Amino acid sequence: MNLPRWTAYVALAVLAILAATAVPLRSRSSSALRHMTPAVAVPAEAPRVVVLGIDGMDPDILRDVMERHPEGMTNFHRLAGMADGVQELGTSTPPQSPVAWSNFITGRRAGGHGVFDFIHRDPATGGILPSTVKSEAGDSVSVPFTDYAVPTGGSSASNRSGRAFWSLLEDEGIAADLYRVPINYPVEGSKGVSFPGMLTPALDSAYGMYTVYTTDPPNRTETSGGRFRAVRVRGGVVRDQLLGPVNSLRKDAAVTTVPLTIYIDEGTESCIVEVGDERIVMTAGQWSRFVPVTFSMLPMGAMDVGGMVRFKLKSLSPEFELYASPVNFDPTAPADVISAPESAATELADSIGRYFTQGMAEEVSALKDLAFTDAEFMEQADLVYRERERMLDFALDRYTASEEGGLLFFYVSSVDLAMHMMWRHSDVEHPFHDAGIAGQDSSWWSGRAESTWREVIDDLYLKMDPFLGKVLDRVGDDATVIVMSDHGFAPYRRKFSLNTWLLENGYLVLQASREREKPEDDPSLVPVTVESAVDWSRTKAYGIGFNGLYLNLKGREANGIVEPGAEADLLLQELKRDLELIEDRGARVVVAADIASEVYGGGERLAEAPDIVVGYASGYGNSDEATQGRVTHSVFTDNLGGTFNGSHLMHPSEVGGVLLTNRPLLLEDPRLEDLTTTILRAYGVEADPQMVGRNLIQAD
Repeated sequence: MNLPRWTAYVALAVLAILAATAVPLRSRSSSALRHMTPAVAVPAEAPRVVVLGIDGMDPDILRDVMERHPEGMTNFHRLAGMADGVQELGTSTPPQSPVAWSNFITGRRAGGHGVFDFIHRDPATGGILPSTVKSEAGDSVSVPFTDYAVPTGGSSASNRSGRAFWSLLEDEGIAADLYRVPINYPVEGSKGVSFPGMLTPALDSAYGMYTVYTTDPPNRTETSGGRFRAVRVRGGVVRDQLLGPVNSLRKDAAVTTVPLTIYIDEGTESCIVEVGDERIVMTAGQWSRFVPVTFSMLPMGAMDVGGMVRFKLKSLSPEFELYASPVNFDPTAPADVISAPESAATELADSIGRYFTQGMAEEVSALKDLAFTDAEFMEQADLVYRERERMLDFALDRYTASEEGGLLFFYVSSVDLAMHMMWRHSDVEHPFHDAGIAGQDSSWWSGRAESTWREVIDDLYLKMDPFLGKVLDRVGDDATVIVMSDHGFAPYRRKFSLNTWLLENGYLVLQASREREKPEDDPSLVPVTVESAVDWSRTKAYGIGFNGLYLNLKGREANGIVEPGAEADLLLQELKRDLELIEDRGARVVVAADIASEVYGGGERLAEAPDIVVGYASGYGNSDEATQGRVTHSVFTDNLGGTFNGSHLMHPSEVGGVLLTNRPLLLEDPRLEDLTTTILRAYGVEADPQMVGRNLIQAD
């Protein structure tokens, strides 16, 4: 991640006057709302609506777990018995988190809010772009006789159209407290507090980069989102550096660092980890607290940026191995805005301690790269879970103590990210299923005697019951309580490569000098991308993103050849037919290839959408490589690791979300956008004209 824009102006001033003192951080409030724990909420001026958003919770799985473990799901049974039980909530097209949560936030479908995938394409190059943030490159002013250049101009803003529903509440003076809302970065404030969640960057990069310091690094260079650094133990000491953010004030854009030294005491099998000015004692297998670190952007401490990191000492012998988390923003003194108001981040940290601020805190990348074992991944995920428990206590204290009432939204990521990585253990048909790991004891994590990783999905759902219990016990009988998820879940057993299928069927053509990639296990494999290798003069269609297929449309793509109108329409119908006929081992691969102009029903951003949204069947998904515009060796491969093994990047009919509420529902087919309208109606606030939702609950 580059430095926040405000630092450029400070840097320019510092360099101009050759100041030698550190630039102070912007002032933060040190006050914090301490744990009050009232029995129920105090009387409120406005109705109370509480929404618990559990990412990835599936209605069929939830019903099954409630039936198998009634004693552990008492709160879900309690809420289900108040009105209409467990309902399926219609998800977005496609059912990806950025799309689904944008539907909920804006009350629009993707054609209206403009977020169509995790990844968008650049029509000028066929390359990839982020979907939720749009950036404009700036320039820089070189500082003579130095290594520094100060960035000027440029911008970074949300790519999502449509106002967040809580800003409409704010217009009417209705309070809303929002915790870890996905796709809420840059932070959109409310009359209350607002914290961003998924897709909030780390300090060191957009998604965060873990580091493993080891005397036995693996023989590979490509990783999912981290790096291995080879180190040596000399005289009982390891010396290296902790890597921080890119220094965008330097002409060479060097990565900032702080010294990292580890002093090993073999007699006690412990060590001292020294990073910057901090020293912590660790033993093998132990996690550290969050350790504050400071990165210098200018000489002599003229500008310092603070972050924080968490360590796990994996091993001292026979090999040394130390994991360092991505460098997160430090909420006690954040280098960028990570809450609204800005003081809220510090107030929360003052109450519950430093907490993960990066968008996806569970360390999926380390497990994909085998830097973590499955058990180590779940151990780290449990740190996030415990942190969220403390955060929910804080949120409920604040909310129930207020006489304003209004909305409380609280988001939990545990089910989604852990099921992405651990699904295979419950799925004996998965090609990556490992009976040995599946049978290992997990009781230390689940708290349930004799449990194993084979039952991890059940246990993830069981861990959500206390969250719901806290809400039901604290907010009072008059509050409307809603449990919802953005989508459900399904197995991901076979990888499909859309671009390779397009190549084999003549819709995509490579340059004469280029060939598709080598097989996955070929050490000489070099990525072949649409952007670099396609012959645009003969290519009719290409894929970018998890579900997106684009026509090479004349007048829209830089080198388009497909004529808009009748030619494009015929091509779309042909592609739709061919995609929906694909079979693999006798199974249907694509449930529906939805034409965007039909499935989105219009919208001001429809022209930016993929032309076809490929909706895969349960068990299938576009490969990670094809998602990034690569042309892989094979159309189909078994999903044997290095990526998610459970997924929801399919057709929406395969992975509907969850809805439970303590109020009777007015509709039999609720959808995400309906929740948006329903929340507004609870306060007598009119929906924006671009919102497409219906009211689900009769107002009191």
